[in-house]
Formats: sequence, structure tokens, C-alpha cells
Amino acid sequence: MLDRATACADSILTRTARTPRIAVILGSGLGAFADSLQNSISIDYGELDGFPRPTVAGHSGKLVLGEHAGRDVLVMAGRFHYYEGHSLDAVGFPIRVLRQLGIRYLLVTNSAGGINPAFNVGDLMVIEDHLNLIGANPLYGPNADAFGPRFPDMTQAYDPAIRACMETAAAARGFKLQHGVYAGLSGPTYETPAEIRMLRVLGADSVGMSTVPEVTVARHSGIRVGGISCISNKAAGMGDEELDHSHVATAAQAVAGDFIGLLGGTIEAMSADPAFDWTPLPRAVSAS
Repeated sequence: MLDRATACADSILTRTARTPRIAVILGSGLGAFADSLQNSISIDYGELDGFPRPTVAGHSGKLVLGEHAGRDVLVMAGRFHYYEGHSLDAVGFPIRVLRQLGIRYLLVTNSAGGINPAFNVGDLMVIEDHLNLIGANPLYGPNADAFGPRFPDMTQAYDPAIRACMETAAAARGFKLQHGVYAGLSGPTYETPAEIRMLRVLGADSVGMSTVPEVTVARHSGIRVGGISCISNKAAGMGDEELDHSHVATAAQAVAGDFIGLLGGTIEAMSADPAFDWTPLPRAVSAS
């Protein structure tokens, strides 16, 4: 894994002079932020060894390197999922590549079903914590010692300082953020109403089929994480509509302006905060 991640990172570095320290993963229907970057280049996932091509609508499958407010940014425009048949090791592989590129901060985004009855379609929710209900863990098996410890601490999986910057960005743009716990399930079926009632008892506010493996691998790799869910639909039994993936794209398009502003404003707030370190995260190296 170390050799593959390093080789992939090196192949990216041959194509750009940019030195991003922050990366963004864009969920279903949320690709507009990649288009907002200035002076950008894109690399198709098919050109990167270890990056499968996404098969889900709303995931373009390209790496975009560009600039926002003077800060170099790397964007994964689309992700791949466990339910597409990829192992969780493969789902987490791009995060290992980010570590080898020197990325310190990761903003993960997703489209999610709203469980909290106070949430409306189109709300943006700051992820404060998550429930891993996928049924597996991307760190299962021999530990990748070069990247992190056998038992990584997940007490602050979603960084409080990054969450504060999200609040600053939203306040500056005049809209309110929701806050809550994201439940990650394997999919690809939407949840049953009974499962949603169970998730409410467990403390979940939103539900989806991604994000948790990426965050787990990022924290194992020493990358600090912030997360945002776009509430794209009411979860099963919470509304009258039949659930359909086309609703995800419609909801995401409706809040594209706020979403782009929130991501960009968060990066700006982090850049203005001297508590954030913009030197490269050291590469993982073999102990041998």
C-alpha cells in the first residue's frame, strides 16, 4: 500500500507545480465546487493507478487541482463506494495518496437523507460525529504501520477547529448550518422506515452510504477532517416521497451557491487562522 500510494502521489506531482495542503471530496451532485477553482487542471481517475472510475451518477471521476483565494486546493470530484463492489481498502486508497502528497486537512462532503425531523431538504449539516454501520472497517487486517497506529483514536474524528471555521463561513454568508451525527451504511438500498427509526434511537441525524471509510483512513493517516452533509431528501418514513437518486442531484443543484460559498469560506477562514499549519504533512515511510 505504501509503495502504491507513493507512486500514485509522485505521478500526480509530475503534472502540476501546485502544493495543496487541503483536499475536498465532493459527494453526489456536489461537483460544482471543482468548477469554481481558478487556474485548475484535472486528471481523470482512469489515469491514476489505484483509482477506479465511479459508476454512480453525479460523480465525474476526476482529480482537480486549482486555487481558491490564493490557496492551492485538491478536489476529488466524485468518490467510489463499498456498494459498487470495491473493497474498503480500495475506497480508502485515495486518502493514502493524499497523505503522500502532504495534505494536512480534508473536507468531506456527501448528500444524505435527513433523519432529524427538524431538518429540511437543502439544509447543510456540519458532521459532528459518525456511526459506522457499514459492517466493516477500512483498517481491518494487518496495520499499515507507516501511516498510523494499530488503534487510532476517533474521539475527534471531525476536527472542532474546522467546524468552527465552517460556522464562520456560514455566518459571513448569512445562512444557518445544521449540526448532527452522520450514519454510514453499506447500501445500495435506501433504508427501510424501521431502520430509520432505529437510527433515530441510536442518535443519527443524517444517513448515507459513504464518508465513514474515508474519514477513518484520514484520521489513521494523521489528516484532520471536516465534514458536511447536504440533506437531499427526507429519510424513509420521514416524508411522503418515494426515494430516488434523481432527487439527490436536484437538491444539490438547488443549494449549489450556498455549498460553494461554505466550502470556499471555510478554506478562507482556515487560511486566516494562525492555528492552522500549512506546511506539508510528512510522507509516510517504511520503518524498515
